[in-house]
Amino acid sequence: MGAMADDELDELYEVEPEEFTALRTKLAAAAKQRGDADTAKQISAARKPTTAAWVVNRLALRDQDTRTRLAGLGERLRDAHAAMDGDRIRALSAEQRRLVDDVARAAFEEAELADPSAALRDDVTGTLQAAVADPDVASRLGRLIKAERWSGFGEFGDTAMIFTPTRKTTAAREKPVEAPQRVEKHDDKRDAARREREKARAALAAAERAKADADGALTELQSDLATARLRRDDARRRLKAAEDALSAAEDAYEKGKQASRDAAAVVKKAKAQLK
Repeated sequence: MGAMADDELDELYEVEPEEFTALRTKLAAAAKQRGDADTAKQISAARKPTTAAWVVNRLALRDQDTRTRLAGLGERLRDAHAAMDGDRIRALSAEQRRLVDDVARAAFEEAELADPSAALRDDVTGTLQAAVADPDVASRLGRLIKAERWSGFGEFGDTAMIFTPTRKTTAAREKPVEAPQRVEKHDDKRDAARREREKARAALAAAERAKADADGALTELQSDLATARLRRDDARRRLKAAEDALSAAEDAYEKGKQASRDAAAVVKKAKAQLK
């Protein structure tokens, strides 16, 4: 991607979502006019971000340090997990919570949103957590289309889940056989309930993301509809003007024909008198 396209896409992803479509049209037209077809194509293909994606994009574009801080912490967390270093993982997890809170607060300030809704706050926080956990998300900061979500499983799994099973096994060896069986049954129920809660949370998050995407698409469609209506009204005005011009031309033609007939009658009469 050329520097010009990069600068213009930065400008496009930094503006408020309601200004996105109009600016995209303007920038694409300007690129076409100067003969830069590739840039015009890239700008036209740019998709409008949801509000949450825009909040994160704007901060990432205005403060280049944001991406470095999130990606850097992700790298340190991956190293700590690879080394199975429980103390370091716990310290970095606490640092992650603080960093995500700080960056989210800065993002809402930059977007001038003093009182974001709980759903919007959740989407922005989830996206920033995903940027820590996933280098691909971190690399796309500034060009995000929708809120991203990190599931919380995989290499960044719950620290307690990584380190507590060893302790449970040791304790089990010191007790009579019956006790751990009861504990296991209780744990199984608790695990099943936790899994159900996680499923419900994931379903809710997916539904909220789908709604945000649908709202974003609807806003863009409303803008397209308004543009189409303006074009139709303009076409109607031009058609009316053309019909008026045609009517005037037809009237003038009929008058001209009548004048020609009148003149022919005068000529005929003059000829008759000459004879």
